[in-house]
Amino acid sequence: MLNNELKSQIQQAYSNFLEAKGLKPRYGQRLMIAEIAKVFGTIATDDKGQRVGDSAIIAVEAGTGTGKTVAYSIAAIPCAQFEEKQLIISTATVALQEQIIYKDLPDIAKHTNLNFTYALAKGRGRYLCLTKLDRLLQEDQYTSDSLFEETLENTNKLDIKLYKSMLDKLASGKWDGDRDGWKEIITDEEWHSVTTEHSQCTNRLCTNFQQCPFFKARTQLDDVDIIVTNHDMVLADLALGGGVVLPAPQQSLYIFDEGHHLADKAINHFAHFTRLQSTTDWLDQTSKTLTKLLKQFSPSGDFGRILEKIPELITPLREQQHFMLNACMGLFSIPEAKNSDNQEAPRYRFNHGIVPENLLTIATELKKGFASLVDCLSHLTDLLKQAMDGKINLSLPSYIAEDWYPAFGALLSRAENNWELWTAFTVIDKEDKPPHARWLTLYTSGNYLDIEVNASPILAADTLRQSLWNTAHGALLTSATLTALGKFDRLIMRAGLPDSTVTCIVPSPFQYEQAGLLQVPNLKADPRDVADHTAAIIKALPELTQDYQGSLVLFSSRKQMQDVYAGLTNTYQESILVQSSLSKQELLKQHKTRIDKGLTSILFGLASLAEGVDLPGEYCEHVIIAKIPFAVPDDPIEAALAEWIEKRGGNPFMEITVPDASLRLIQACGRLIRTEQDKGTITLLDRRIINKSYGKALLNALPPFRREIH
Repeated sequence: MLNNELKSQIQQAYSNFLEAKGLKPRYGQRLMIAEIAKVFGTIATDDKGQRVGDSAIIAVEAGTGTGKTVAYSIAAIPCAQFEEKQLIISTATVALQEQIIYKDLPDIAKHTNLNFTYALAKGRGRYLCLTKLDRLLQEDQYTSDSLFEETLENTNKLDIKLYKSMLDKLASGKWDGDRDGWKEIITDEEWHSVTTEHSQCTNRLCTNFQQCPFFKARTQLDDVDIIVTNHDMVLADLALGGGVVLPAPQQSLYIFDEGHHLADKAINHFAHFTRLQSTTDWLDQTSKTLTKLLKQFSPSGDFGRILEKIPELITPLREQQHFMLNACMGLFSIPEAKNSDNQEAPRYRFNHGIVPENLLTIATELKKGFASLVDCLSHLTDLLKQAMDGKINLSLPSYIAEDWYPAFGALLSRAENNWELWTAFTVIDKEDKPPHARWLTLYTSGNYLDIEVNASPILAADTLRQSLWNTAHGALLTSATLTALGKFDRLIMRAGLPDSTVTCIVPSPFQYEQAGLLQVPNLKADPRDVADHTAAIIKALPELTQDYQGSLVLFSSRKQMQDVYAGLTNTYQESILVQSSLSKQELLKQHKTRIDKGLTSILFGLASLAEGVDLPGEYCEHVIIAKIPFAVPDDPIEAALAEWIEKRGGNPFMEITVPDASLRLIQACGRLIRTEQDKGTITLLDRRIINKSYGKALLNALPPFRREIH
């Protein structure tokens, strides 16, 4: 049972917030607070404060307008403080992360009786590396960049003026080394030269450790009540064992906002790929570079012996890479290999993830070869670290050891990536477990051909269950779209939620039946006939949008979006902003500017505009959806998942395709009503929703708009 003191604190915090803001309590918000408090506030612990018994997991689908951030913060902050755990709030997008840290939490702190501290946790790649900046500005000093420049990816030419400006602003305290705090535009290439990765960082052995922006930011995380971060950061920390950058899962209460993204993020995090020709080129250059180092410095002892061994390991590796490239090329037809104008790179997927014996033999040799290379490079980086720490003498100047470490770390990271790929490519999948998806992608540029080899889990359920749900003190997943077709089955399967998970749907305060109309016009065109459907949209669109100032037209296919735009009159095109021609941020900015000036503006967009886009009021009065957003049928991971379900006697269309489409359709419809004052229309140009057996389920899962079926 919830502790009375804790219950009273939560109730008082909510009352204070409502009173200070002049708000009335929302039923859905109150229900969400109560359900979270019941789970987080009643976790059984031992005398050391560690959870005992079942996992404490709750999944809450909260409709748009519920006020999720306020609800979960007011419920979870007192629980975390009472149980002496840190609260980790994780989001899928930067926009929500910034809203929570800069707007929501300060607002909650100001208007409740809760006292708490918070900080933002970002990955190492968002922070400047002072050591790399120093090297870039010390042009006359020997650096390993000159020796390893061709072994490191995307090395950029130096912009000395930019980097001197960075140093000046750091020294004057006008900048803290956070990329997001840099006022001017900085490209990825420019930033890549002054940031680093885990494998290249010497940590406390670095001469700049005390001033390091990343470690300064990380130190703040130890003493705060709340850490705001993103799903990728949480997954990266869990992959390292947990508790490396973020607090250990056993000491944490997690809130996964935009929680419907977590499973897909986890799949991406544990997917592996390599490009055969570019890796062969990298191996060749690495061999030449290390041979050059041996001649120039002649290091002795274990370091020299291992360094000499690497070119010997690379020779057979390059040979196996060549064999694999030729064998994989044979799986593609000559026209595919010659056609560099394909909009989509050709793919070859291995059915059921089963790799042919001839490829498996070569892949096994590559796995062994890269394992040996990883061992050597790991030993070398360890020796360099010991030399920097003064524990051994490599007969090298200390500045060279410090300079070499990040370069060898980068080599190690790339070798490990290849080893992980070939391990996943050759592993024998267990009969009772979902298999890996394995496929090839052919890339062409003029006469240059390369093949990307991919291996990915098709479900992240086991990984999340073992590393997160079973170890965390407690966790909440929340989103406006956690269910599919009104059930949590899709989320439970994909995220591996334990049987003890508490699930709850809290209603939106919006009066959808009064605020919105859902219409399905008789377009007289089957969406499966793309040409006919496109022509019908071109004909219908001017009339559909004529009475609205701000419209959003969502497409499932980039080609159809472009074809529809091309088929419209020049005059009508002047009112349209097409996503492919502008960045998402610029697109939305121009759209809002047009509406503010009293002009008509029509957004043409794809999936990324169907979610997480906030266009209240006149900015979006009409959402037009070209098709039911079924997944692309040739996606290798989805295809492999469908195969596995079918093999087990299931129906992949009804178990995967339709629920996924339902979730995307709800997200698309969610762009219309963003506030209690909003009104508008949703038009679906796909009559399968009324004439196919699955259509009724899709229709009934949508918010209860008024309906007009023509």
